[in-house]
Formats: sequence, structure tokens, C-alpha cells
Amino acid sequence: MEYHQATRQLSVSFRNMQLRKIKRAEKKGTESVMDEKFSLLFQSQFKVGGGELVFQVWTLSLPVVVIVHGNQEPHAWATVTWDNAFTESGRALFAVPEKVVWPDVAEVLNCKFKAAVGRGLLEDNVRFLAGKAFRNPQIQDCNNMLLSWSQFCKEPLPERNFTFWEWFYAIMKLTREHLRCPWNDGSILGFVNRKHAEEMLLSRSKGTFLLRFSDSELGGVTIAWVQEDPQTEQKEVLMLQPFTHKDFAIRSLADRINDLKPLVYLYPDIPKDQAFSKYYTPVTEGVPSSSNGYVKPVLVTQVPGWTENSTMDSYPNTPLTFHAPSPADVGSMRDTPSVNSTASSDYFMK
Repeated sequence: MEYHQATRQLSVSFRNMQLRKIKRAEKKGTESVMDEKFSLLFQSQFKVGGGELVFQVWTLSLPVVVIVHGNQEPHAWATVTWDNAFTESGRALFAVPEKVVWPDVAEVLNCKFKAAVGRGLLEDNVRFLAGKAFRNPQIQDCNNMLLSWSQFCKEPLPERNFTFWEWFYAIMKLTREHLRCPWNDGSILGFVNRKHAEEMLLSRSKGTFLLRFSDSELGGVTIAWVQEDPQTEQKEVLMLQPFTHKDFAIRSLADRINDLKPLVYLYPDIPKDQAFSKYYTPVTEGVPSSSNGYVKPVLVTQVPGWTENSTMDSYPNTPLTFHAPSPADVGSMRDTPSVNSTASSDYFMK
């Protein structure tokens, strides 16, 4: 318990609170444990004036959602976010509106993203999110449109098995844990659909690339780049299979971009080293040995089909030239080919 003289406030920290037992209510319709809200009751009694005056005070906490597994976390955060953001004054306990105007939802998404990673959402980002939330990428003016709770976190996105909030939450988590600095630098475009990315790149010189969040992979970011087809000499846009948390736990985004030598300019025309070199992992000269007598291998990202045709500075196994995959490899359902990347290992062993 601590009294703050400047603010004349008394604060109490509960460091060892534990939930030992919980009694859940019966579920209604499609409700799940992640929809069920609880509140903690804090109450106290104090006396002043030698005990002549006795005060009994109490307050309720913000809503609490009790989960038992990590995969329930996104939906639980949706429940808490919707309640905290859209609570109406004088409401019945836990009562929230079923629908909210889009500008209010956009403000909440921006606040959440900014608090998590540092830089908030741009106007184009918000417009993109509106198209995804309302299941209409062509949407223009949505200032008076209402977004329902079901659209927000209940109904799966078209042709997907996840909801709008699950997609947004996964992107926010990936950015916070692995992409914070490039995002804050403005090096990650992020919120742009496949078709728009393709149109942007086709107007630039070959070797230009951009980074966009995947529409199909939860918590994924893909590299899209433009090159010339060696046979037709026509420009084409290709996209790498999205990288996720598991990939960045092995090798960072900046190092992967450095590995792929055909990536030359970050959209629109920024040399990639200018944008990402400050995040490259320093390359150790020579063959240093560790205390156990072994040398740690260095994983290098490469794309099958790219072959070496010139000298490389750091990693001789990194491919340079891409041979376009056949239609059978790409898949007939994709407008823009997606290409798998793999990791090769450069190492020495004593």
C-alpha cells in the first residue's frame, strides 16, 4: 500500500493473487468461455476522527476473461478490448453495444497497434482494414457504417478459417516481437493486398521489393518483388511464402533480405542496405570456435531455382538468379506466384 503525496492517491499492489476456483455460467447460443466476462470486487473499510467516522468503499475491476490455453488468448483479448472501448456510461454490468461505427473501431485498432509496436496506423492502413473487416476490399466511404461484434471476431473471413480480429491480432503480435524497428522506420508497407502490391511493383525497376502482411497466413509477412521473365523479358511479380514467428526465431527479416541478392531496392527506390543494414547480424571474419570446440553454423535463406552467376561477398551459397517456376509448381489458383524459400547452412567444424 502506497500513498502518493503529489496526486493524493492511495495505491495497492496485489502481487500474489491466484484464481483457485471458478464457476462458469451456462453458455447461450454460440458463446464460448472467451466471451464470458468476470469482474474482481475490491472492498475496504477505514475509520477517521478516532473511529467516529467509518467508511466502507468498494469498486469493480475492468472485465476479466479466464482462459485455460494460449490459443484462447486472441478471442479473450477481443472480448476485453470491445468491452473497454465501447462501454456506455451508466450501463448494466458487462452490457456492450452489438454494433459500433467504423471510425470508433479504427481508433481502437490504431491505439492497440501503436501501444504494441510504437508507430500507429496510417490512413491507407485504416482503409485497408475497413475493407477486410467489412469483407469488401473496394469499400470507399465507411464512416457511417456499423461493424458488428460478429464481424469483428466471430465470423471467419471469406475463404479463411480465422476471423478479422484473429488476423489483426496475429499481425500485431508478429510486429511487436520481430518487426518493431523496420515497422517504426516505415520500411514495412504491411497493409496492402496482393493485387495492389503487384500494380505498385510493376511500375518500378526490376529488383524492387516490398513487405506486406499475408492475407492467408496468420501472423505472416511476405516479400513481393518484381523481375524480368528471362524468356519473354516482361516484368512479373513474385511473392515468397510468408515468414512467421517460427522463421524469425531462426533468422531475422533483415538477414533474410540481405541473403536474397536479387532484392535490390525497397519500394519505391530505396537501396535495401540503406533501409536494413543497421539490422544485419554482423558477419564474423575467420572461423571462430566456441568453448566446446565447435563452430556455430550460419543459416542462409535461399530460393530454389535461383542459381549463382556472380561473385558474392558474404555467403557463397546464396542464389542470385531466379528461374521462374512452372505453372504446375506455382498452382493455377494464384494470380501472383508464391515461391518457397529454404535455409542452407554455412559452417565449419573442428
